Amino acid sequence: MKTAAWDFVSAHAEMFGIKRICRVLEVSRSGYYRWIAGADARAARQAADDVLVAEIREIHAEHRGNYGALRVHAELRGFGHTVNRKRVARLMRKHGIVGRQNSAWTAAPSANTPEPAPGKR
Repeated sequence: MKTAAWDFVSAHAEMFGIKRICRVLEVSRSGYYRWIAGADARAARQAADDVLVAEIREIHAEHRGNYGALRVHAELRGFGHTVNRKRVARLMRKHGIVGRQNSAWTAAPSANTPEPAPGKR
């Protein structure tokens, strides 16, 4: 919600003025200016995330889609990247990259397994 408010303030600032829009939307002017100041940092973080997602996709494809967030994180750490496991998981979730899960496996009873005793069920 806040990002939408700041986008609205930016789009209409010339027409109505920042002070008036912030008062009507009941948001602080200092928050708006803080959001403006952080634009470069957000853009840099997005660029770094895009590079990281490309590497995650490469690792995921290299292992035929078997690797999930934990193994991809371990591979990235092995390559020398300092990246948080939760960041890897968030980016994989956001971009729909999912590792394969083992299906539940149960052994079917064999033909020579004896039936349980009548009173032992």
